[in-house]
Amino acid sequence: MDSQHQEEEADVMDQFMEKFKNQKYKGAFNRETWEEEFDKIPIFMKNAPSEITPENTPELACLQSILYDGTPEEQAKSHKDEGNEYFKGKDYKKAIAAYTEGIKKKCKDVELNAMLYTNRAAAQYHLGNNRSALNDATAARKLKPDHFKALIRGALCYMEMKNYAEALKWCDEGLKIDPIEKKLLETRAKAHKLQRAADRDARKSKHTEKKKQSVKDSVISAVTERGIQLHKECAGEEDEESSALPYDEVSSENATGTQVFLDENGRLNWPVLFLYPEHMQTDFISAFHEDARFIDHLNGMFSEGLPPWDTDRKYQAQNLVVYFEDEATESFYQVNPECTLLEAMQHKRFRVKAGSPSFLIFAQQSPFYLNYFSGRKVRRLT
Repeated sequence: MDSQHQEEEADVMDQFMEKFKNQKYKGAFNRETWEEEFDKIPIFMKNAPSEITPENTPELACLQSILYDGTPEEQAKSHKDEGNEYFKGKDYKKAIAAYTEGIKKKCKDVELNAMLYTNRAAAQYHLGNNRSALNDATAARKLKPDHFKALIRGALCYMEMKNYAEALKWCDEGLKIDPIEKKLLETRAKAHKLQRAADRDARKSKHTEKKKQSVKDSVISAVTERGIQLHKECAGEEDEESSALPYDEVSSENATGTQVFLDENGRLNWPVLFLYPEHMQTDFISAFHEDARFIDHLNGMFSEGLPPWDTDRKYQAQNLVVYFEDEATESFYQVNPECTLLEAMQHKRFRVKAGSPSFLIFAQQSPFYLNYFSGRKVRRLT
């Protein structure tokens, strides 16, 4: 190139630069609003707009078209890749949404669909949604039975759900494909150990339940042999005169946590409640032997000092009278303190309610006692 030609090109460049100096660049950012303008450029956006259209966000709409237009297979892969990015960032909810969109494309690529299900299973697993994760792992295996990652994910889900037998099955199927896969070997060893412990606990529990049932059956048999009847709400009977009451509830624990039991001599011991209506007080006897007399308990309870609520000093054993209530006939039966608990409970009108026999105690001839039974049906125990 000769010197004259070089000089001409230099003159043209000088003219262009001079013109450029005198003209303001029309596409420059405004000093006052540059942050807002930056936020409209996809690469600099902090948050994507809720609605992406060619009118309001042409740049994003263009990018979206590039990503999600195309064949179902291409779209499904784009959603898978998007989900993988979210998964790497531990944004599992968005990962699930992306994988779901990929699955919805219903592409014909079996391998890709299996991966979408397996990846979604992994995201669900990290959120603690073990049942959903297992469903996805199962769906992946329906598409591809030997899908290795689905087998691992399913085994881990079963472990979290404490279904160790199924975890072992999935581990074994995975180890057929890769016998030395570390994660599966570790999971299988753990599942085997926990399954053995679960089996052992189940055997113990079964033995304990069998023993409890045997004890309960013995109590029920003893109650039945004595002709003791339950309140109809416990017995589940509408007919109060029925002679064939079921005793499924007779040994139920009452509010205190105690219940009737057979001692080593085959005698029943009952949790008994004494009620003092005059003072709205109660006493609870946790094990009232069926052959013990009422007077024996009353002497023991009131012989050494009187209860603080008995300010009139009326509640002394020799002054007390005992009753039970027959709710069906709205009658009260007076019990001789010299009789035993069994004798009282064998009366044809007596019913055990809520697993505990209960009796009302009054101070004989007190104004409250006389007024309490005024107009009520009172009968002596015969």
